[in-house]
Amino acid sequence: MATYERSARVAAPLAAVWEFHSTERGLVELTPDWICLQVESVRGPDGDLDPDVLETGSTLSVSVRPFGVAPRQSWVSEIVAREQDGTSAYFRDVMSDGPFEHWEHTHSFFADGEETVVRDSISYQFPLGQAGDAAGPLAVVGFKPMFRYRHRRTKQLLE
Repeated sequence: MATYERSARVAAPLAAVWEFHSTERGLVELTPDWICLQVESVRGPDGDLDPDVLETGSTLSVSVRPFGVAPRQSWVSEIVAREQDGTSAYFRDVMSDGPFEHWEHTHSFFADGEETVVRDSISYQFPLGQAGDAAGPLAVVGFKPMFRYRHRRTKQLLE
């Protein structure tokens, strides 16, 4: 299984960074335009549409069309864990349907005074067995600009 990790320091308190990342708006604001994201539906753990906060059990159905040239791909993720204490917080989403054989994304947040360290950790696997495994390290070509954008945009919006 391949992994990718990226961190950034944001000059904003943990509570503000956590609150922003816990919403559908956060997902939309932090997705680069070149992904061509469309949110199809967001359901809370009780099945309610468009919850205010993405709690454990929330499901997001989106579609993407990178660079507007490939066929639109569906992506369904579920928030499988979510915890917060006074100095740190995290949530984890797992793709249940989409282009990867496996996708698990942990969004971690650590208070450092009035600043917050944001860390994205992803474990992923492409389909097609050994051929997909061989392509795994190449995904960094797409991950780097996407997560660089996400972290830069977080700073723009919250600092």
